[in-house]
Amino acid sequence: MRVEVWADVVCPWAYIGKRRLERALADSPEIRAEVVWRPFRIDPMAPERAVPLSEELRDPVVDAALSQCAPGVSPAENRVRVSRIAAEEGIGPRWGAAWRADSHAAHRLLALALDSAGPLVQGAVAEGVMRAHFVEGRDISAHEVLADIARQAGFPQGGTLLSEGAGDRTVRESLLSGKARGVKSSPTLVIAGHSLTGAQPAEAIAEFLRHGEGRKEREVPAEVERFRQAEALLDLGDPLGCLTLLAPLLEEQGEDRGVRLLAGRAYFRSAQLNRAETVLERLVAESPDDSYARLLLGRTLERRGRDAEAAVHLRVAAAMTPAYER
Repeated sequence: MRVEVWADVVCPWAYIGKRRLERALADSPEIRAEVVWRPFRIDPMAPERAVPLSEELRDPVVDAALSQCAPGVSPAENRVRVSRIAAEEGIGPRWGAAWRADSHAAHRLLALALDSAGPLVQGAVAEGVMRAHFVEGRDISAHEVLADIARQAGFPQGGTLLSEGAGDRTVRESLLSGKARGVKSSPTLVIAGHSLTGAQPAEAIAEFLRHGEGRKEREVPAEVERFRQAEALLDLGDPLGCLTLLAPLLEEQGEDRGVRLLAGRAYFRSAQLNRAETVLERLVAESPDDSYARLLLGRTLERRGRDAEAAVHLRVAAAMTPAYER
């Protein structure tokens, strides 16, 4: 059974959740699980160069944002509470991040560890990264720090791969995949499409794992899953994310009508009207009776200020599908 942990390594609950997941598995030896770490970002605006967290916490804007993490208590009170919980889970003795660090490179390292060495080594890297951040007070956005963590975790080539820029596309696409699949917080455990949100107690995690045994997500070809996730992102209001996931399909299956239509919709939604027009004009030429393609082409032309041309397509679309009539 594969357990995916969607989490950010700078999220304290991810580290606490890791300990509770480990305890759940240790207390239930009958459960056989392979744990895989997937990326999530709780602070996508973190500066590329890490800054001392103590300075950031003096910023009232940052303080106000942090208060959303634990409504009803101040950020300072919440830090004390999390520190106490971390100690109860055996993390420490020192606790607390020293840096506001961009976690993108750390997620790249985790993805590379999984691809190159497998889940066990990836888990060791995850432990090393979170321990460095929360216990040792190290800057995990620094490549030399990550290279050292990788060596200690049994992934000596990790630093070199990072310096070569490897893993960037994998992480960016994985973040979009998680969004398309409905992952909204760190940590989120996923088994065969079923999820458990938050660093739940070990007992709750064990129960989730037991229910997950034997579940199998319906297998579909990778390109079909990519298409579905791209479409989900468009429905979620992320046309640029949609186009990012769609890019390989446009390269490999550029003549597929469904792929081109989805691209046309995403171009329209992202105001790339020239590209939308090019794609939709071809679709309409190939299938003049496609009322939806005509509707989108008409609206694209309308937004470009070509009302007379737009009106022709909009009238035809409405004649074929009365619901499209304004």
